[in-house]
Amino acid sequence: MFRRIDLLLLGITVVLTLFGLAMLASVSVYESYQLTLRLYGVGTNSFYLWRTFLHVLFGLGVMFVTTVIPYRFWEGMAKIFFFGTIFLLILVLIPGINAGWGTSWSWLRIGPFSVQPSEVLKLTLIFYLSVWLQKREQLIGTFKEGFIPFATLLLISTFLIAIQPDLGSFLVLCTIASTMFFIAGGSIFHLGLGGGLAALVGLPIILQKSYIRLRFIAFLFPDDPAIRETFGFQIKQALITIGSGGFFGVGYGKSIQKFGYLPEVKGDMIFSAMAEELGFFRLLIVLSMYAMLVYRGYRIAENAPDRFGFLLATGITTWIAVQTLINIAVNIGLFPLTGLTLPFISYGGSSLVALLAAVGILLNISMHSTTEASLARRQSKKKLGGWALGA
Repeated sequence: MFRRIDLLLLGITVVLTLFGLAMLASVSVYESYQLTLRLYGVGTNSFYLWRTFLHVLFGLGVMFVTTVIPYRFWEGMAKIFFFGTIFLLILVLIPGINAGWGTSWSWLRIGPFSVQPSEVLKLTLIFYLSVWLQKREQLIGTFKEGFIPFATLLLISTFLIAIQPDLGSFLVLCTIASTMFFIAGGSIFHLGLGGGLAALVGLPIILQKSYIRLRFIAFLFPDDPAIRETFGFQIKQALITIGSGGFFGVGYGKSIQKFGYLPEVKGDMIFSAMAEELGFFRLLIVLSMYAMLVYRGYRIAENAPDRFGFLLATGITTWIAVQTLINIAVNIGLFPLTGLTLPFISYGGSSLVALLAAVGILLNISMHSTTEASLARRQSKKKLGGWALGA
Protein backbone atom coordinates (compact mmCIF):
# COMPACT_ATOMS: atom_id res chain seq x y z
CA MET A 1 0.00 0.00 0.00
CA PHE A 2 2.79 2.41 0.95
CA ARG A 3 5.18 1.21 -1.75
CA ARG A 4 5.02 4.36 -3.90
CA ILE A 5 4.57 6.89 -1.09
CA ASP A 6 6.73 10.01 -1.40
CA LEU A 7 9.19 9.33 1.42
CA LEU A 8 11.05 12.59 0.84
CA LEU A 9 7.86 14.64 1.34
CA LEU A 10 7.01 12.60 4.43
CA GLY A 11 10.50 13.00 5.87
CA ILE A 12 10.65 16.76 5.32
CA THR A 13 7.22 17.25 6.89
CA VAL A 14 8.13 15.26 10.00
CA VAL A 15 11.51 17.01 10.32
CA LEU A 16 9.95 20.49 10.01
CA THR A 17 7.26 19.59 12.56
CA LEU A 18 9.76 18.25 15.10
CA PHE A 19 12.07 21.19 14.41
CA GLY A 20 9.12 23.48 15.15
CA LEU A 21 8.63 21.70 18.48
CA ALA A 22 12.32 22.25 19.31
CA MET A 23 12.12 25.94 18.39
CA LEU A 24 8.99 26.38 20.53
CA ALA A 25 10.88 24.81 23.44
CA SER A 26 13.45 27.59 23.09
CA VAL A 27 11.55 30.74 22.13
CA SER A 28 8.39 30.34 24.24
CA VAL A 29 9.98 30.08 27.69
CA TYR A 30 9.47 33.73 28.67
CA GLU A 31 5.87 33.96 27.41
CA SER A 32 5.07 30.61 29.06
CA TYR A 33 6.42 31.83 32.38
CA GLN A 34 4.54 35.14 32.22
CA LEU A 35 1.25 33.49 31.26
CA THR A 36 1.31 30.75 33.90
CA LEU A 37 2.43 33.24 36.57
CA ARG A 38 -0.53 35.47 35.73
CA LEU A 39 -3.08 32.63 35.57
CA TYR A 40 -1.90 30.28 38.31
CA GLY A 41 0.44 32.33 40.49
CA VAL A 42 3.31 29.95 39.69
CA GLY A 43 5.43 30.38 36.58
CA THR A 44 6.61 27.55 34.34
CA ASN A 45 8.68 27.70 31.17
CA SER A 46 7.07 24.70 29.46
CA PHE A 47 3.39 25.66 29.09
CA TYR A 48 3.49 26.28 25.32
CA LEU A 49 5.94 23.42 24.79
CA TRP A 50 3.57 20.81 26.23
CA ARG A 51 0.59 22.23 24.39
CA THR A 52 2.55 22.11 21.14
CA PHE A 53 3.68 18.57 21.92
CA LEU A 54 0.03 17.52 22.16
CA HIS A 55 -0.73 19.38 18.91
CA VAL A 56 2.11 17.51 17.20
CA LEU A 57 0.96 14.10 18.44
CA PHE A 58 -2.61 14.75 17.36
CA GLY A 59 -1.54 16.28 14.05
CA LEU A 60 0.73 13.36 13.14
CA GLY A 61 -2.11 10.99 13.99
CA VAL A 62 -4.44 12.93 11.69
CA MET A 63 -1.77 12.87 8.97
CA PHE A 64 -1.55 9.08 9.25
CA VAL A 65 -5.33 8.79 8.90
CA THR A 66 -5.50 11.05 5.84
CA THR A 67 -2.57 9.17 4.30
CA VAL A 68 -4.46 5.89 4.60
CA ILE A 69 -7.84 7.19 3.39
CA PRO A 70 -8.09 7.10 -0.44
CA TYR A 71 -8.01 10.69 -1.67
CA ARG A 72 -11.15 10.14 -3.76
CA PHE A 73 -13.07 9.97 -0.46
CA TRP A 74 -12.74 13.76 -0.14
CA GLU A 75 -14.48 14.23 -3.49
CA GLY A 76 -17.72 12.81 -2.12
CA MET A 77 -17.43 14.67 1.18
CA ALA A 78 -16.29 18.02 -0.22
CA LYS A 79 -19.65 19.79 -0.10
CA ILE A 80 -20.41 18.62 3.46
CA PHE A 81 -17.01 19.69 4.78
CA PHE A 82 -17.02 23.03 2.96
CA PHE A 83 -20.48 24.17 4.07
CA GLY A 84 -19.82 22.75 7.54
CA THR A 85 -16.79 25.05 7.77
CA ILE A 86 -18.87 28.00 6.52
CA PHE A 87 -21.31 27.28 9.37
CA LEU A 88 -18.41 27.33 11.87
CA LEU A 89 -17.27 30.68 10.47
CA ILE A 90 -20.75 32.06 11.08
CA LEU A 91 -20.61 30.80 14.68
CA VAL A 92 -17.35 32.72 15.13
CA LEU A 93 -19.36 35.93 14.74
CA ILE A 94 -21.63 35.09 17.69
CA PRO A 95 -20.55 36.61 21.04
CA GLY A 96 -20.17 34.05 23.81
CA ILE A 97 -19.28 31.26 21.40
CA ASN A 98 -16.28 32.89 19.78
CA ALA A 99 -12.96 33.46 21.46
CA GLY A 100 -10.38 36.14 20.77
CA TRP A 101 -6.63 36.05 20.56
CA GLY A 102 -4.59 39.19 20.12
CA THR A 103 -6.54 41.55 17.89
CA SER A 104 -8.77 39.03 16.10
CA TRP A 105 -11.87 37.07 17.06
CA SER A 106 -11.32 33.98 14.91
CA TRP A 107 -11.61 31.06 17.32
CA LEU A 108 -14.42 28.86 18.63
CA ARG A 109 -14.22 27.69 22.21
CA ILE A 110 -15.21 24.02 22.60
CA GLY A 111 -14.80 23.07 26.24
CA PRO A 112 -11.09 23.29 27.10
CA PHE A 113 -10.18 23.42 23.39
CA SER A 114 -10.29 26.16 20.78
CA VAL A 115 -10.54 25.81 17.00
CA GLN A 116 -9.79 28.37 14.28
CA PRO A 117 -12.25 27.62 11.43
CA SER A 118 -10.33 29.82 8.95
CA GLU A 119 -7.48 27.29 9.04
CA VAL A 120 -9.90 24.45 8.32
CA LEU A 121 -11.47 26.48 5.49
CA LYS A 122 -8.14 26.54 3.63
CA LEU A 123 -8.41 22.77 3.25
CA THR A 124 -12.16 22.40 2.77
CA LEU A 125 -12.22 25.16 0.13
CA ILE A 126 -9.55 23.21 -1.77
CA PHE A 127 -11.78 20.10 -1.56
CA TYR A 128 -14.81 21.94 -2.88
CA LEU A 129 -12.97 23.84 -5.62
CA SER A 130 -11.32 20.62 -6.83
CA VAL A 131 -14.74 19.03 -7.31
CA TRP A 132 -16.37 22.17 -8.71
CA LEU A 133 -13.59 22.94 -11.21
CA GLN A 134 -13.52 19.32 -12.33
CA LYS A 135 -17.26 19.31 -13.08
CA ARG A 136 -17.10 22.62 -14.99
CA GLU A 137 -14.04 21.65 -16.97
CA GLN A 138 -15.44 22.85 -20.31
CA LEU A 139 -16.95 26.07 -18.90
CA ILE A 140 -14.16 27.50 -16.74
CA GLY A 141 -12.94 29.84 -19.47
CA THR A 142 -16.34 31.47 -19.93
CA PHE A 143 -17.45 34.57 -18.03
CA LYS A 144 -21.06 33.63 -17.26
CA GLU A 145 -20.71 29.92 -16.48
CA GLY A 146 -17.13 29.94 -15.25
CA PHE A 147 -15.98 33.16 -13.66
CA ILE A 148 -19.24 34.46 -12.14
CA PRO A 149 -19.98 31.28 -10.12
CA PHE A 150 -16.30 31.11 -9.09
CA ALA A 151 -16.27 34.74 -7.94
CA THR A 152 -19.50 34.21 -6.00
CA LEU A 153 -18.09 31.16 -4.24
CA LEU A 154 -14.89 32.97 -3.35
CA LEU A 155 -16.80 36.07 -2.21
CA ILE A 156 -18.88 34.02 0.25
CA SER A 157 -15.79 32.33 1.68
CA THR A 158 -13.56 35.39 1.99
CA PHE A 159 -16.28 37.76 3.24
CA LEU A 160 -16.65 35.71 6.42
CA ILE A 161 -12.87 35.85 6.86
CA ALA A 162 -12.68 39.58 6.15
CA ILE A 163 -15.19 40.56 8.83
CA GLN A 164 -13.33 38.68 11.60
CA PRO A 165 -10.94 40.31 10.43
CA ASP A 166 -8.17 37.95 9.31
CA LEU A 167 -6.02 39.59 6.64
CA GLY A 168 -3.56 36.71 6.38
CA SER A 169 -6.15 34.00 5.76
CA PHE A 170 -7.98 36.32 3.35
CA LEU A 171 -4.84 36.64 1.21
CA VAL A 172 -4.01 32.92 1.34
CA LEU A 173 -7.55 31.83 0.41
CA CYS A 174 -7.69 34.27 -2.52
CA THR A 175 -4.31 33.08 -3.81
CA ILE A 176 -5.19 29.38 -3.49
CA ALA A 177 -8.51 29.82 -5.26
CA SER A 178 -7.07 32.01 -8.02
CA THR A 179 -4.24 29.56 -8.69
CA MET A 180 -6.61 26.61 -8.91
CA PHE A 181 -8.97 28.55 -11.16
CA PHE A 182 -6.11 29.48 -13.51
CA ILE A 183 -4.58 26.00 -13.80
CA ALA A 184 -8.06 24.59 -14.42
CA GLY A 185 -8.31 26.77 -17.53
CA GLY A 186 -9.64 30.07 -16.20
CA SER A 187 -8.99 33.32 -18.04
CA ILE A 188 -6.18 35.54 -16.76
CA PHE A 189 -8.34 38.55 -17.62
CA HIS A 190 -11.15 37.20 -15.47
CA LEU A 191 -8.66 36.59 -12.66
CA GLY A 192 -7.49 40.19 -12.82
CA LEU A 193 -11.09 41.33 -12.69
CA GLY A 194 -11.75 39.01 -9.75
CA GLY A 195 -8.67 40.25 -7.90
CA GLY A 196 -9.86 43.82 -8.29
CA LEU A 197 -13.33 42.85 -7.06
CA ALA A 198 -11.91 41.03 -4.03
CA ALA A 199 -9.79 44.07 -3.18
CA LEU A 200 -12.75 46.44 -3.55
CA VAL A 201 -15.02 44.29 -1.39
CA GLY A 202 -12.67 42.69 1.13
CA LEU A 203 -9.97 45.24 1.87
CA PRO A 204 -12.32 48.10 2.89
CA ILE A 205 -13.97 45.73 5.37
CA ILE A 206 -10.62 44.61 6.76
CA LEU A 207 -9.22 48.16 6.87
CA GLN A 208 -12.13 49.34 9.01
CA LYS A 209 -10.08 48.04 11.93
CA SER A 210 -7.67 50.76 12.96
CA TYR A 211 -4.89 48.35 13.96
CA ILE A 212 -4.81 46.90 10.43
CA ARG A 213 -4.67 50.37 8.89
CA LEU A 214 -1.77 51.14 11.20
CA ARG A 215 0.03 47.98 10.04
CA PHE A 216 -0.12 49.24 6.46
CA ILE A 217 1.11 52.66 7.54
CA ALA A 218 4.01 51.03 9.43
CA PHE A 219 4.88 49.07 6.29
CA LEU A 220 4.76 52.13 4.02
CA PHE A 221 6.70 54.44 6.36
CA PRO A 222 9.14 52.18 8.25
CA ASP A 223 11.76 54.90 8.79
CA ASP A 224 9.49 57.32 10.62
CA PRO A 225 10.82 57.41 14.24
CA ALA A 226 7.36 57.91 15.73
CA ILE A 227 6.00 54.91 13.81
CA ARG A 228 8.96 52.66 14.67
CA GLU A 229 8.39 53.14 18.39
CA THR A 230 4.60 52.64 18.31
CA PHE A 231 2.68 50.49 15.84
CA GLY A 232 5.85 49.72 13.84
CA PHE A 233 7.58 48.36 16.94
CA GLN A 234 7.01 44.68 16.12
CA ILE A 235 8.59 44.88 12.67
CA LYS A 236 11.48 46.97 14.04
CA GLN A 237 12.17 44.32 16.67
CA ALA A 238 11.85 41.52 14.10
CA LEU A 239 14.54 43.13 11.93
CA ILE A 240 16.78 43.65 14.97
CA THR A 241 16.28 39.99 15.88
CA ILE A 242 17.19 38.77 12.39
CA GLY A 243 20.22 41.06 12.22
CA SER A 244 21.44 39.84 15.62
CA GLY A 245 21.81 36.31 14.28
CA GLY A 246 24.36 37.16 11.62
CA PHE A 247 25.73 34.28 9.57
CA PHE A 248 26.04 31.67 12.33
CA GLY A 249 23.50 32.71 14.99
CA VAL A 250 23.87 33.27 18.72
CA GLY A 251 23.18 29.59 19.43
CA TYR A 252 20.11 27.47 20.15
CA GLY A 253 18.30 28.65 23.28
CA LYS A 254 20.38 31.85 23.54
CA SER A 255 17.96 34.33 21.96
CA ILE A 256 17.76 37.66 23.76
CA GLN A 257 14.76 39.01 21.83
CA LYS A 258 12.45 36.25 23.09
CA PHE A 259 12.53 37.80 26.59
CA GLY A 260 9.68 40.19 25.95
CA TYR A 261 11.35 42.31 23.27
CA LEU A 262 9.81 40.68 20.18
CA PRO A 263 5.98 40.38 20.32
CA GLU A 264 4.42 37.08 19.17
CA VAL A 265 7.81 35.41 19.06
CA LYS A 266 6.25 31.94 19.24
CA GLY A 267 3.66 32.67 16.52
CA ASP A 268 4.00 34.67 13.35
CA MET A 269 7.43 36.06 14.37
CA ILE A 270 9.15 32.73 15.04
CA PHE A 271 11.12 33.03 11.78
CA SER A 272 12.95 36.05 13.23
CA ALA A 273 13.83 34.11 16.40
CA MET A 274 15.08 31.24 14.26
CA ALA A 275 17.34 33.67 12.39
CA GLU A 276 18.71 35.00 15.67
CA GLU A 277 19.50 31.60 17.15
CA LEU A 278 20.51 29.68 14.02
CA GLY A 279 21.98 32.34 11.77
CA PHE A 280 21.79 32.77 8.00
CA PHE A 281 23.55 29.56 6.94
CA ARG A 282 21.49 27.20 9.11
CA LEU A 283 18.33 29.04 8.12
CA LEU A 284 19.14 28.24 4.49
CA ILE A 285 18.76 24.54 5.35
CA VAL A 286 15.25 25.15 6.69
CA LEU A 287 14.32 27.23 3.63
CA SER A 288 15.70 24.49 1.36
CA MET A 289 13.40 21.97 3.05
CA TYR A 290 10.40 24.21 2.36
CA ALA A 291 11.48 24.57 -1.26
CA MET A 292 11.86 20.80 -1.66
CA LEU A 293 8.49 20.18 0.00
CA VAL A 294 6.78 22.55 -2.45
CA TYR A 295 8.63 20.98 -5.38
CA ARG A 296 7.57 17.47 -4.37
CA GLY A 297 3.99 18.67 -3.91
CA TYR A 298 3.79 20.05 -7.44
CA ARG A 299 5.46 16.90 -8.79
CA ILE A 300 2.73 14.84 -7.13
CA ALA A 301 0.13 17.10 -8.75
CA GLU A 302 1.81 16.74 -12.14
CA ASN A 303 1.74 12.93 -11.92
CA ALA A 304 -1.74 12.65 -10.35
CA PRO A 305 -3.84 9.91 -11.96
CA ASP A 306 -6.95 12.08 -12.45
CA ARG A 307 -8.06 15.68 -12.61
CA PHE A 308 -9.43 15.75 -9.07
CA GLY A 309 -6.09 14.58 -7.68
CA PHE A 310 -4.25 17.11 -9.84
CA LEU A 311 -6.36 20.03 -8.58
CA LEU A 312 -6.32 18.82 -4.98
CA ALA A 313 -2.52 18.43 -4.87
CA THR A 314 -2.01 21.79 -6.58
CA GLY A 315 -4.27 23.58 -4.09
CA ILE A 316 -2.59 22.03 -1.04
CA THR A 317 0.92 22.77 -2.29
CA THR A 318 0.01 26.34 -3.20
CA TRP A 319 -1.39 26.84 0.31
CA ILE A 320 1.89 25.75 1.93
CA ALA A 321 4.01 27.78 -0.50
CA VAL A 322 2.03 31.02 -0.24
CA GLN A 323 1.66 30.94 3.54
CA THR A 324 5.39 30.31 3.95
CA LEU A 325 6.32 33.14 1.60
CA ILE A 326 3.96 35.66 3.23
CA ASN A 327 5.16 34.79 6.73
CA ILE A 328 8.82 35.21 5.77
CA ALA A 329 8.07 38.43 3.85
CA VAL A 330 6.39 39.88 6.95
CA ASN A 331 9.35 38.98 9.15
CA ILE A 332 11.87 40.70 6.89
CA GLY A 333 9.70 43.79 6.40
CA LEU A 334 8.60 43.14 2.82
CA PHE A 335 4.89 42.85 3.65
CA PRO A 336 2.54 44.30 6.30
CA LEU A 337 1.83 42.26 9.42
CA THR A 338 -0.79 39.58 8.74
CA GLY A 339 -0.76 37.20 11.71
CA LEU A 340 -0.07 34.17 9.50
CA THR A 341 1.86 31.29 11.05
CA LEU A 342 4.99 29.73 9.56
CA PRO A 343 3.77 26.28 8.39
CA PHE A 344 4.69 23.35 10.70
CA ILE A 345 6.83 25.55 12.99
CA SER A 346 4.80 28.38 14.56
CA TYR A 347 2.63 27.82 17.60
CA GLY A 348 -0.99 27.09 16.66
CA GLY A 349 -2.87 23.83 16.92
CA SER A 350 -5.52 24.47 14.26
CA SER A 351 -2.92 25.49 11.70
CA LEU A 352 -0.61 22.57 12.41
CA VAL A 353 -3.34 19.92 12.37
CA ALA A 354 -4.89 21.28 9.15
CA LEU A 355 -1.49 21.38 7.43
CA LEU A 356 -0.54 17.87 8.51
CA ALA A 357 -3.94 16.57 7.38
CA ALA A 358 -3.32 18.21 4.00
CA VAL A 359 0.15 16.65 3.69
CA GLY A 360 -1.40 13.25 4.47
CA ILE A 361 -3.72 13.72 1.50
CA LEU A 362 -0.74 14.66 -0.68
CA LEU A 363 1.01 11.49 0.42
CA ASN A 364 -2.04 9.42 -0.49
CA ILE A 365 -2.14 10.99 -3.95
CA SER A 366 1.57 10.20 -4.31
CA MET A 367 0.81 6.51 -3.76
CA HIS A 368 -1.41 6.61 -6.85
CA SER A 369 0.78 8.97 -8.89
CA THR A 370 2.74 7.46 -11.75
CA THR A 371 4.07 8.81 -15.04
CA GLU A 372 1.77 6.40 -16.89
CA ALA A 373 -1.29 7.62 -14.99
CA SER A 374 -0.31 11.23 -15.68
CA LEU A 375 0.07 10.56 -19.42
CA ALA A 376 -3.29 8.78 -19.50
CA ARG A 377 -4.95 11.75 -17.79
CA ARG A 378 -3.43 14.20 -20.25
CA GLN A 379 -4.40 12.08 -23.24
CA SER A 380 -7.95 11.93 -21.93
CA LYS A 381 -7.92 15.73 -21.63
CA LYS A 382 -6.76 16.11 -25.23
CA LYS A 383 -9.51 13.82 -26.49
CA LEU A 384 -12.08 16.06 -24.84
CA GLY A 385 -10.73 18.93 -26.90
CA GLY A 386 -9.85 21.14 -23.93
CA TRP A 387 -6.65 22.36 -22.40
CA ALA A 388 -5.49 23.69 -19.06
CA LEU A 389 -2.09 24.44 -17.66
CA GLY A 390 -0.52 21.23 -16.39
CA ALA A 391 -3.78 19.31 -16.74
